[in-house]
Amino acid sequence: MEFGFDAEDEVFRTEARGWLSAQLTADVGRRDWERQLGGAGWIGLGWPEDGYGNRRVSLTRQVVWAEEYARSGAPARSGHIGENLLAPTLIAHGTPEQKDRFLPPVARGEELWCQGYSEPGAGSDLAGVRTAAARDGDSYRVTGQKIWTSLAHEADWCFVLARTEPGSRRHHGLTFLLVPMDQPGRIEVRPIRQLTGTSEFNEVFFDGAVARAAHVVGGEGNGWRVAMGLLGFERGVSTLAQQIGFAAELGRVVRTAVANGAADDPVVRDRLVRQWALLRTMRWNALRTLGNAADPGAPSVAKLLWGRWHQQLGELVMQVRGAAGAVGPADWSPSTPYELDAYQHLFLFSRADTIYGGSDEIQRTIIAERVLGLPKEPRGSKGSKE
Repeated sequence: MEFGFDAEDEVFRTEARGWLSAQLTADVGRRDWERQLGGAGWIGLGWPEDGYGNRRVSLTRQVVWAEEYARSGAPARSGHIGENLLAPTLIAHGTPEQKDRFLPPVARGEELWCQGYSEPGAGSDLAGVRTAAARDGDSYRVTGQKIWTSLAHEADWCFVLARTEPGSRRHHGLTFLLVPMDQPGRIEVRPIRQLTGTSEFNEVFFDGAVARAAHVVGGEGNGWRVAMGLLGFERGVSTLAQQIGFAAELGRVVRTAVANGAADDPVVRDRLVRQWALLRTMRWNALRTLGNAADPGAPSVAKLLWGRWHQQLGELVMQVRGAAGAVGPADWSPSTPYELDAYQHLFLFSRADTIYGGSDEIQRTIIAERVLGLPKEPRGSKGSKE
């Protein structure tokens, strides 16, 4: 069996597949779905600690669950930021009180989180954040703007990287704060409408938003260390599940190429085979590096591979569709929103794959500096990426 799955892992696979099959017969909202996952014990499987309402399983079973979830066609997760980013960060850097307060609601699927990192002038350059947090007794007052904040319109809480030391620069003077989103007049969320017509991303404006001092993770001024630790959790088992989805998309493109005759073109056939081969290579690379936290370049290599691969798939599907790829599924008029079919959505959304989650340029810089040992990029001088 691939990746060393044993008989007990296959029993776990049957359990996961059966539960998903039974639950997906009902049409439930995204929040209710998270609560169903939490109630059945499917949240927090990969946390390095249990005892917060989660159950801890082996790495192979985490892979099993992620793959079965992707294969089942289950809804996109609303709680993955809290489960896969915040929770491991709190376990690594949080106080016992913070873990007891925040982890159980995440495990139950009851509290949703968003990530307050990127800003209009500090997207991939995280050390350039300007959002400020001023101490006010036993609280902080947070003022500034975050952008490209995934699912902020659904979130109950946001973990925010803010500058708590006036006059500090770069990675100094930053603090990692847990901020409640339900603060009318102090927090405003504005959806960002994308090329696809959807609005998963948001702008978030903080105008004196309150964050308790007890909800500072890792101590004041240690935000950079905590934030970098969190980014290390961002890519892992979920990469394998992502590849299951990629394989399904590629399969649909191949079937379309066969059906409409595009596969008769040797250039198209060559591109289809190349996409398949690269996807297999990504899978084996993910399996090779899975659980190896000592490899500083693995997350960046993975991001470079899948971002470009998925973008190329979007370009390929438009080549396969030909002129039909420019025609929408419904008549359009200036007074009605335009519609996209699944392939058009794939093409347009994939244009961002090499930007969000850390642009290709940033990933190459990380590999150059942390893996190859090349001199660091100059910062702070005129014309630099300060």
